[in-house]
Amino acid sequence: MEEYSYELKIPASRIAVLIGKEGSIKKKLETETGVKITIDSKEGDIFLYGDDALNLYTVREIITAIGRGFNPEIALQLLKPDYSLEQLNLNDYAKTKNHFIRIKGRVIGSNGKARQVIEELTDCKISVFGKTICIIGRVESVDVCRRAVEKLIAGSQHSTIYKMLERHRRNLKKQQLLGEA
Repeated sequence: MEEYSYELKIPASRIAVLIGKEGSIKKKLETETGVKITIDSKEGDIFLYGDDALNLYTVREIITAIGRGFNPEIALQLLKPDYSLEQLNLNDYAKTKNHFIRIKGRVIGSNGKARQVIEELTDCKISVFGKTICIIGRVESVDVCRRAVEKLIAGSQHSTIYKMLERHRRNLKKQQLLGEA
C-alpha cells in the first residue's frame, strides 16, 4: 500500500488550537481520517502521513482552516464531503498597508456586522486572519460568499451586496420548494 505525506506550516500562535485540550482535536482528526499528524510546535511545521490521499487532503484543509483563524469545531465541518474551504489572499487585492486595513474593515464591518450578515445570508463562516480571508461552507454557498466578499473588496456598497445575497437566497429556496413538489 502506498503512503502519502504532506508538509504544511501554520502560525505558531495557532498550534495549541490545532492540538486542542489534552490533544483532543489532533486525536479526533487522526481517528476520523486515519491520517498520522506530527507537529513541530516550535517552528509551526506539521507533517501528515497516510495511505488515503483524499483523507490527507481533507486533513490539510482542516489544519489550514484552523491556522487561518477558524475555531476547530467549524473547521471540522470540512470532514463532510459537501463542505469546502476557500482562501482569498489579500496580497492579490491590496498594495499598501492602509489598503489592507480598509479591505479587512469592509469585510468585517462595524462591530463585525458585515461579516455576520454575509455569514447568515450564505450559511458560511468567514475568518479574516493575517493577510487572508477564508470561507467555510457548502460548496455552492462558498462560491456565492466568495463573490460577495470580492465585490466588497472591489468597493461595492454593503447594501448592494446584501440585496444580491438575499435575492440569491430567495431563488435557492424557490428551487428547493420546486424540487420538493
